[in-house]
Amino acid sequence: ALRLAGGRSRCEGRVEMEQAGSWGTVCDDAWDLVDANVVCRQLHCGRAVRVHGEATFGRGTGPILRDEVGCEGHEEHLWDCPAVTKHDCSHKEDAGVVCSEHQEWRLSGGRDGCAGRVEVFFRSTWSTVCDSTWYHLEANVLCRTLGCGDVIQRVSFAHTLPGRMLYQCESLQPSLAHCQWTYNKSAPCHQSRAAGVVCNGTGP
Repeated sequence: ALRLAGGRSRCEGRVEMEQAGSWGTVCDDAWDLVDANVVCRQLHCGRAVRVHGEATFGRGTGPILRDEVGCEGHEEHLWDCPAVTKHDCSHKEDAGVVCSEHQEWRLSGGRDGCAGRVEVFFRSTWSTVCDSTWYHLEANVLCRTLGCGDVIQRVSFAHTLPGRMLYQCESLQPSLAHCQWTYNKSAPCHQSRAAGVVCNGTGP
């Protein structure tokens, strides 16, 4: 089995493999986009947009199962790639990846990181969010995800980024990625403005 750990979604994090019943990590020696792409594809997370080493997502535990991974790109599973199992690594060299289906959010143009226009990083680009279905619930999910408390107010901005994302939440989810979302579908966004929010917390 394969998973990403320590990230903000199942499509970002430290690469962990299961072998003989125990989970372990992959060393970052020779770790590159081709290797990371195999991981993202295997996890149905799109393609790799960033590659990380040096335990960016925290140090793993357990054995270090692969070193000097050298995927060619066509492999279905990470363990099909050429690699060595003997290594001279420690967990401070754990490999990580950010895949294109990972979503992260920021608020821009406000007084701090807890107010402003909602922007989402998805498929390696920043996009705005359509306010057509941006209600109190969606705004609250975002405020909490960002560690910014609860929503005080929803505000509107202009769309000035290339992509558009639309979210619809049925309940208070751990993040907007857990709600229903559609990307770059013009109809529901047709006469929308870009969603914004003011949360009651103060951000970085």
